[in-house]
Formats: sequence, structure tokens, C-alpha cells
Amino acid sequence: MSVAAEPMIVVGNLDVTFAGGRSRTAAVQGVSFDVTRGGSFGIVGESGSGKSTVLKAVAGLIDVRPGSIRINGQVKGAKRTKADRKLLQYVFQDPYGSLHPRQTVDRTLREPLAIHGLGGADERIVAALADVGLDSRHRYSYPHQLSGGQRQRVAIARALILSPSILLLDEPTSALDVSVQAEILNLLAELRKARSLTTIFVSHDLAVIAHFCERAAIMREGRIVETVSAQTLRDGDAGQPYSRSLIAASRGYQRARAASP
Repeated sequence: MSVAAEPMIVVGNLDVTFAGGRSRTAAVQGVSFDVTRGGSFGIVGESGSGKSTVLKAVAGLIDVRPGSIRINGQVKGAKRTKADRKLLQYVFQDPYGSLHPRQTVDRTLREPLAIHGLGGADERIVAALADVGLDSRHRYSYPHQLSGGQRQRVAIARALILSPSILLLDEPTSALDVSVQAEILNLLAELRKARSLTTIFVSHDLAVIAHFCERAAIMREGRIVETVSAQTLRDGDAGQPYSRSLIAASRGYQRARAASP
């Protein structure tokens, strides 16, 4: 009898508490899920639900209780090796804030290659730009000379230039104009398929998650209310009342946005 391979990412009973002075805030409580190799998992919820905190914990940007997170079969905390960082890359919400304003696109893409001691920088940079729909005209531009969509393409290229196996996406389209959002989503979907990437996609937009992910966790006040399939998000027949109300509210928002001039 064959034994099923362990998922690429396993989060088990994750708790995250932030301390400020004498107060302590439980931002995430008892969160558990797994992501198969090459799979795409979504985390949705209202602002403050804890979804981005979970993503930062997976990325090693927040220290957590030992054993809460396993990546590629190994337990991981906040302290990560270079190999860990190369395996997993992060795309932030704000493409302007995540790019150094005084660095050209070339330098932004060259830096991770230098950190990890990878040669052939010029060829890798040209290929990375082509992969995200940019060309040599953009290579020596500064962030302020690019549009929002172009900046996010650069951020994606920076994340993928190390050929990671895991890509963490923290609301990567929410800071963009509606007309550009679909372009970036389609690009991410194409890259995910071409590279067999394992992805976690955080968003407040349920339609985006239903389009990009196979499964999703619905979060509220730091906890997972339930985990559902993408089809359930599309059909709106979730099991929990909060999930159904969130889906209904999202549909109302989508209709209002489509009807606006």
C-alpha cells in the first residue's frame, strides 16, 4: 500500500499573541490547515481577522511555538536558513512600499542573486522580466517611473528569480486599479501552473480566492470558522452562518462595483 506524501505546508494549532506594554492581544488562535505540493490555498476574512498574521508566521517573519509550522517535512520557526528563504518567497500587498525607491529594477533583481551566490545574473534578470511581461525598457527604471501594475510585476519577478517552490501572496492585487487586477491574477495563475508552485493567497476578496485557489480557510477574529472548496465559495453554500453572510456580502460588493460608472 502506497503512503501519501506529506503536504508541502502544514500549520497545526498555530497561536500568535502580540504584547504591548501590559496588554496582550491574541491575533491568531488554534489555526490549522495544510497545503499540498503544487496546490493553492486561500485565506479570506475581514480586516483584522488574522489572515496576514498567519501568512507572516508561515514566512518566518513572526516567531511561533515550535512544531506549529512544517514546511517540506521540516519544523520551522522564525529563524530560517538561506535555503529556507530560497525555498519560500513572499509578495506583499503594496508594490511601491515593497520596492526600494532608490534602486533600479536591475538592482532589485540582482540583489537576491548576489545574496544566494547565483551566477549568470544578466541572463536571469532578462528571463525574470520576460516571465512577468516586462522587457529591457523597464530594467533600469526606478519604482516611481513605473505604473502600479508594473511595480507589482517587478515584485513578482523578484520573488521568482530564485526559483522558489512556495509563493506567499498577501493581497497582491488589492492596491491596484480594478483594470489591472485581472492582468496580475492571470499572470500569477500562469506562473503557478508553469512552475508547479505551492501557494497561499490571502485576500478579503472571495471572488479572487475562488478563482485562484482550490480550497480556502474563512477566518474571523483570529480563528478559522471553516475550510471550504473553491466551488463552495462560488456556490455560496458554506456550512457556517458567518461564512454564508461573508459570501453574500462579497457578492453584493461585486455587483455594486460592476454597476458603478
